[in-house]
Amino acid sequence: MRIVRHHEYGPSKVLVTEEAERPAYGPEDVLVRAEAIGVDHADVQRRLGTFPLGPPPLPHCPSTDVVGTVVAAGDRVRDVAPGQRVVVWKARNAYAEYVAAPAAHLLPLPGGLDPAEGTLLGSTGRVAVHLLRTARVAEGETVLVHAGAGAIGHIAVQAARALGAARVIATAGSPAKRDFVLSLGADAAVDHTAPDWPERAAEAAGPGGVDVVLDGIGGRQLLDDVKLLAPYGRLVFYGASGGDTAQPSLPVLSLMGMRQVMGFSMPTLLGARPDEAAEGVRLLLRFVQDGSVRPVVHARVPLAEAARAHDLLEERRSMGRVVLVP
Repeated sequence: MRIVRHHEYGPSKVLVTEEAERPAYGPEDVLVRAEAIGVDHADVQRRLGTFPLGPPPLPHCPSTDVVGTVVAAGDRVRDVAPGQRVVVWKARNAYAEYVAAPAAHLLPLPGGLDPAEGTLLGSTGRVAVHLLRTARVAEGETVLVHAGAGAIGHIAVQAARALGAARVIATAGSPAKRDFVLSLGADAAVDHTAPDWPERAAEAAGPGGVDVVLDGIGGRQLLDDVKLLAPYGRLVFYGASGGDTAQPSLPVLSLMGMRQVMGFSMPTLLGARPDEAAEGVRLLLRFVQDGSVRPVVHARVPLAEAARAHDLLEERRSMGRVVLVP
């Protein structure tokens, strides 16, 4: 089979297409022929060697969401059969024509979704819904979603509305992206590249302030987000593309206004509270099936052109998700 990986850190051209044996699978695993492979910003960071948790060992092939058809199943697999189309959560060595994964990491591909759209039911869609659940979004509240045009953000904008938010504000760095988030139902779109973006977000929120902030960027932005929170507001932090240190310092006294800052990690949720994780998946599926949430695919890129897919993300040109097609 073909597989894409990199043997060094660096620009997108370090990604190379190679030949490899199909992956082995164990008694509780399945072998899936890939039809669509999600591409994430974390893939770009790992390729560059700048991932906040450290660079991956080399050679490296990303682990990401895959949609495909089961071609074989291990002896202990009972609820999945060859021929079934499935969504695989965070498959290892995913930039490939075939992936092996635990049967427990599968979700049947819902009718009405094509494989590329289905990749958003893996980690990205689940993260979006769980962020809002972690924040305990309630009817009538105001929600601020950073990077609202991204794979996670564009799902979160729609899911916030489905959960009853009265006002949804999204940040986006270009006019096209701001138009995109407005088309998804956001009430306001703020240019996060402008120095006065916090003032613009505060104006969009109105006198009640922001009840919930979803922040996958961190760094200096985290400080501004805390200041935007209304009393009893909640900030959920889930990424550090802007750095893992908030400088100059976190305004801790502002937290005494009954404001909360919470971290989120999908692996932690799956390990510590699997029932809660499963409930979030059911909610995401319901939103997709009733039309409240519409997964958007920005581009379908051939597997052998993975470098081009990475460029779309690294250059901040994508809206929705970028997908590789074997």
